[in-house]
Amino acid sequence: MTIRLNRRTALGLGTMATAGTVLGTAAPAGAAASTDASPTTPTRAARRVAATFERYRAEAGGNWQAYVSVADPAGPPVVAVAADADRRIEAYSVNKIAVATAVLDKVDRRLLTLDQRVEVTEAIVVPGGDGIFSLDGAYPSLVTLGHVLVNLLTVSDDTAVRLCGLVAPAAEINSILLAKGFPNTQVQPVANPNRFFLGTSTPRETHDLLRALVGGTLLSPASTTYLLGLLRSPVAFTDGIRRTMSSDERTRVATKAGWYADARHEAGVIFDRSGAAVLTYALFADGQADPEDFGATHPAVQARAEMGPRFLAAVDRIAGVGTTYRSAARRPSNGG
Repeated sequence: MTIRLNRRTALGLGTMATAGTVLGTAAPAGAAASTDASPTTPTRAARRVAATFERYRAEAGGNWQAYVSVADPAGPPVVAVAADADRRIEAYSVNKIAVATAVLDKVDRRLLTLDQRVEVTEAIVVPGGDGIFSLDGAYPSLVTLGHVLVNLLTVSDDTAVRLCGLVAPAAEINSILLAKGFPNTQVQPVANPNRFFLGTSTPRETHDLLRALVGGTLLSPASTTYLLGLLRSPVAFTDGIRRTMSSDERTRVATKAGWYADARHEAGVIFDRSGAAVLTYALFADGQADPEDFGATHPAVQARAEMGPRFLAAVDRIAGVGTTYRSAARRPSNGG
């Protein structure tokens, strides 16, 4: 417990809202879609974010567990949403950020390198899993660990999880995360020590992990930049928060989604125009209609697509805090 309190103090994590609280929910529903100019203070921005969250989660129905904060250059972040934020739940693919953190921690300690190779055997490929490895059909093959992490965090490749397990067994991943102050963000071991289910987290811990990442206390500067670059890349998840954003707007969002059974989760960071983190969100949802719909038309995914541009607009005139992370320019290519 002492580690968590010290980390929260060191990172300046806000404490003004408690579980079950949504800041500013007394605002009329229409406030979420206001065309007024973006707020100019973190508190007003947080109220706009809270009203947006409340409106669209109500429309989607089901259960929502969430934690969202807005950066305040004058002090700790302003907590906009804390809805059942300490409930430990299955995080599904959102926990791939935690898995990548453990792998990159080993890279930082020079126990691994991004250019080292791992073998993709037919036995390790998840049949029918999300991603590209199950589509390949040509095994065995060799890929770099960097290639594994790219697929883990952009197209959310399921086989990439097993490949990470070859270099970071479940017990080691959990030990690394615990040492970094995240006792609830843990993978679930199975009989094979190199395999695991993606395990659990809480909205608050997922939020805090992302805050630690952009705050530079989770990984080395090089690994931090690398991980954020993957989460901000154009191929990263586009059905939720980023779906109706422009290309430039999407580069201001680092995001990771997780979907399984009836759950549709998403967590990430919105950056200001200079590249400093200005809003951090962990949105966990389950129990909505159409649990077999894993596309953009699922109610919770549609709700997040509505929230995203409104979150961005709410903080558009607020300055982020800490290190600036500029996104590398990426342009389509016509080959050649």
